[in-house]
Amino acid sequence: MLKDKDRIFKNLYNDLGWEIENSIKRGDWENTDKILSKEKENIIQEIKDSELRGRGGAGFPTGLKLSFAPKVIGSRPHYLVINADESEPGTCKDRDILRFEPQKLIEGCLIAGYAVGAHTCYIYIRGEYYREGERLQKAIDQAYKKNFLGKNACGSKWNFDIYIHFGAGAYICGEETALLESLEGNKGQPRLKPPFPALVGLYGCPTIVNNVETIAVLPTIMRRGAKWFASLGRPKNTGTKIFCISGNVNYPCNVEEEMGVKLKDLIEEHAGGVIGGWNNLQAVIPGGSSMPLLPKNVCETITMDFDSLIKEKSGLGTAGIVVINKDQDIIKSIARIAKFYKHESCGQCTPCREGCGWMWRILERMSEGESNYNEIDLLYNVTKQIEGHTICAFGEGSSWPVQGLLRHFRKEIEKRSHEEPLIKKKADIPYLVDQHLLEKENA
Repeated sequence: MLKDKDRIFKNLYNDLGWEIENSIKRGDWENTDKILSKEKENIIQEIKDSELRGRGGAGFPTGLKLSFAPKVIGSRPHYLVINADESEPGTCKDRDILRFEPQKLIEGCLIAGYAVGAHTCYIYIRGEYYREGERLQKAIDQAYKKNFLGKNACGSKWNFDIYIHFGAGAYICGEETALLESLEGNKGQPRLKPPFPALVGLYGCPTIVNNVETIAVLPTIMRRGAKWFASLGRPKNTGTKIFCISGNVNYPCNVEEEMGVKLKDLIEEHAGGVIGGWNNLQAVIPGGSSMPLLPKNVCETITMDFDSLIKEKSGLGTAGIVVINKDQDIIKSIARIAKFYKHESCGQCTPCREGCGWMWRILERMSEGESNYNEIDLLYNVTKQIEGHTICAFGEGSSWPVQGLLRHFRKEIEKRSHEEPLIKKKADIPYLVDQHLLEKENA
């Protein structure tokens, strides 16, 4: 378990106060001017040495991403954009950072902005986080009053301003290029890549987009050193992570723990265990709704880090742990997730736009015992038609939960399926599946 001296987010439960005076007492803004006196390349190298990986879901090396910004600032200004569009079901880590540790984010923005040559930062907050946005704005105002932001920020001779932008509640704006489109006032739809945002991003200018938690840990890394951060966790999966534990547990919570902690320990020690006991566990979604679920036997020993979960054909994602016990209908649970992705698809790519609806309708039939064996393979084929055939990763995010269900709970689906096809002609399957529950879909 993580020792208190190694915790980065010491006010995760607001025991010590969120105001800037309290933040300074906890060590925020300490010697920030000295950090900003270093060469930009040295700051980026320190982050590389820490082996910090993005906390927004993809796990891309943060130092490498920062290094993509052009070294020389030309006629186009550089921008730093913070992705606070936390819309992944089962995830609420960034929300608590915005509410209770806003100065860590603000200081991290200043350090990252300086490192990539950006004088302006935009924090894009999901529309539903209105109160959290108000709290963050108050924290930004406090930082301005202390001269930590604005002209000659922290006495560093670097001018830096932060602006908040609220989204309108679209899940797809969590994808970085859709976020940039929304920030520019356009419909939130992903862009084709290349060009990548680091070269052609916001307003056609070099832009670095990073997650809230990723940026919020930078000040501590710069103060305590890359070696300290890399000493936590395991190689290429270093540091601490905020895990969100929800679902069928006795005490849902957010908790900061060391990367590589056992999933069972997180559930038993921090969340009070599974409702009905560990033997009542059915499955766990380890990284937010877009990651494939894991059955109970895997959950016994799996560790929570990027590489361990990839080996089990799942992913750490946002570390949004959703516990599903045996009281739940596992097929209906995944059908509910499929309906969410059907609703949130931006519609730009045909495989995603049409396929998400197909997956939901087939899963509804399966949950109600109205499917046949043919449709099990049909459902898998639909997921493979979507996966890898879309502009952004939404296609994978919508397909993987269904693939996880088919991988680990196929027998449960077969129990409810009819041995004799309900549909005589295989060619009729798409039509009847689409027509099924039409009234429910339109309701």
